Amino acid sequence: MKLFKGALLASLVCASSIASAADKLTVYSYRQAFLIEPILEKFTKETGIGVDVVFAKKGLVERMAREGRLSPADLVLTSDFSRLMQLVDKDLVTPVNNKQINQNIPAELRSPNGDWFALTMRVRNLYSSKERIGKLNLNYEDLVKPEYKGKICMRSGKHAYNVSLVASMIAHNGEANTKAWLQGLKANLARKPQGNDRAQVKAVKEGLCDIAIGNSYYLGKMIKDPKQKTWADAVVINFPNQENRGSHINVSGMALAKYAPNKQDAIKLMTYLSSVDAQNDYAKVNMEYPVNPKVSPSELVASWGKFKADKLPIQKLATNHGTAVKLLDEVKFDL
Repeated sequence: MKLFKGALLASLVCASSIASAADKLTVYSYRQAFLIEPILEKFTKETGIGVDVVFAKKGLVERMAREGRLSPADLVLTSDFSRLMQLVDKDLVTPVNNKQINQNIPAELRSPNGDWFALTMRVRNLYSSKERIGKLNLNYEDLVKPEYKGKICMRSGKHAYNVSLVASMIAHNGEANTKAWLQGLKANLARKPQGNDRAQVKAVKEGLCDIAIGNSYYLGKMIKDPKQKTWADAVVINFPNQENRGSHINVSGMALAKYAPNKQDAIKLMTYLSSVDAQNDYAKVNMEYPVNPKVSPSELVASWGKFKADKLPIQKLATNHGTAVKLLDEVKFDL
């Protein structure tokens, strides 16, 4: 009898542990641990809902596709818009229609049918040499002008951030004009596209070029990195197209997994990530712009000045993504 009771107690403890583990949310995240974990810990403290996170720089979309209905993923966090589109294209998301999330995130920063939601914004800035050029008042379209011949540096045109910019140019200027713009931009490059966004600013500092194309938050990262602060000190950050449509933005985001085992709790987490509290944390840690209009950027980011953002619905970038890649191939931009 004692043996039976002991076995029964052990089985109950085991079942309880399994239930507890099953109640935890599983988040697949392309975003780095230092940014996400403190926010998720606060969510757990406030709600009692545990969160396990799987971090990866690549491959999570493919992993979800392999896992299919057996995938443990409840929510996916991406570091760029292109991976949100991959999730949608592979039919790996579930639409969400939540009043609070929709109030927290402006319509142009979320899917029309709730497939995905932006969480942070970055500006695709133009960095200019503080010593050789100074502050600029430029449009992206101006980068093809003869005076900038051999003076521009940028990473691969096929990188998600640049494909997003090209997609926005197509939306505003049409396919033919954008192809001509890409040809002119390529002709004005100081070197073949290479490196990351920070490497372009470094190239300006070293005198290889006078203008670099890069995301806004990298300036903050370089300022806070003792080894890279001299790069940041050598440039001025410029917000393009301020006298017309505004500067292009790209986004990080979130999507509810199609086969999420814990959909309701996952939506609670999505709501929290769009809240004032979580958006403040995002802004402070990663120096990105919050999507929640009630939240101000960090003090450092605010010091770069106010700017007019392009209000083009992010969904339009998805619509033009394939055409953008096609044009980059046609002009052999990276070669």
